[in-house]
Amino acid sequence: MPAPLMDTYSPPDLVFTHGEGAYLFDDKGGKHLDFIAGIAVNSLGHAHPKAVAALKAQADKLWHLSNMFRIPGQVELAKKYCDATFAERVFFTNSGTEAIECALKTARRYHFSNGRPDRYRIISFTGAFHGRSYGAINAGGNPKYLEGFGPRMEGFDQVEFGDLEAVKTAITEETAAIIIEPVQGEGGLRAASDAFLRGLRALCDEHGLLLIYDEVQSGAGRTGRLFAHEWSGAAPDIMAVAKGVGGGFPMGACLATEAAGKVMVVGTHGTTFGGNPLAMAVGNAVFDELTAPGFMDRVVEVGNFLGQQLHGLADAHAGLVQEVRGRGLLLGLKLDESKIANRDFAALARARGLLIGAAGDNVARLAPPLIITENHAREAVEKLDAALHAVTQKA
Repeated sequence: MPAPLMDTYSPPDLVFTHGEGAYLFDDKGGKHLDFIAGIAVNSLGHAHPKAVAALKAQADKLWHLSNMFRIPGQVELAKKYCDATFAERVFFTNSGTEAIECALKTARRYHFSNGRPDRYRIISFTGAFHGRSYGAINAGGNPKYLEGFGPRMEGFDQVEFGDLEAVKTAITEETAAIIIEPVQGEGGLRAASDAFLRGLRALCDEHGLLLIYDEVQSGAGRTGRLFAHEWSGAAPDIMAVAKGVGGGFPMGACLATEAAGKVMVVGTHGTTFGGNPLAMAVGNAVFDELTAPGFMDRVVEVGNFLGQQLHGLADAHAGLVQEVRGRGLLLGLKLDESKIANRDFAALARARGLLIGAAGDNVARLAPPLIITENHAREAVEKLDAALHAVTQKA
């Protein structure tokens, strides 16, 4: 009898019982190198001792209060984020989609509060993915995710990713903000150039727009900086984060400047579970690990090593791997669709003990825990090589 669940997923016939570091173990005794990490979520790997200790300690005290009452862990973590980033205000959520919704509302509310309620349109980009809520799928604009959910929501203008002239053309008197992922995840691991992000910042300053970064997937140290946009020096006005910031525990946040954040006053937004004591305990522990001396340096080193190895793999399988994409430890192999679909390739890798994901544009996605070593990278590349050879032999 099939499980009484909505058929929104199609997982393989594989059940994991526990994890340790970069590995997952199944109920049949199999060991799997995890290079997808819950889709860039398990930033510290599985069962990290400090995250586990923080959760257990908090579980013995308080689980839930709601935001009717002050939660000290929120104040502590918000201060850490504000000290480390552009931000001056923080709203904690349960997920990336909720962080995006808060970001979109904040941008529109900013202009409303400044006497321009007519400025509500938001520019987004082809290949974007901002979550699965109604607002988020309209911001992303992917027809596949919009199909069957009624008419398109008014107020979003989509332009070609990386085309600054197209952005200039799309700006009107009604434009409120621009939203972009510094590195697209679902859209195929395309990284926006630093120059492009700086160009967006300049356009926003020129036209009085707010710049929103969706760093749900590219943040939390995934590219070797706490947030990917830091490589460009182009700070946002609002930023949505989630996934890796909780290290596996559901949490996210919307970060904003004082000017943008102060418009969200009592009654304009809310959450029942967001920022709960359990999430804040884990979030603080994860933040402390991500910002520990030398942690990001190691991410850069192993990310560079893995990237080099993947380029070598692409050269060795030039007829099958068309491009290596991404940045840091958010990487992808664009495969020749006429030879294999990325999901089929992921199954070949999984059969060899390597867990990877799939993204748009027929890209095989790699987003391993940030604690991996060069030895983990070598093991992953060996398994990828074996999977690519299997594709060639079948042809």
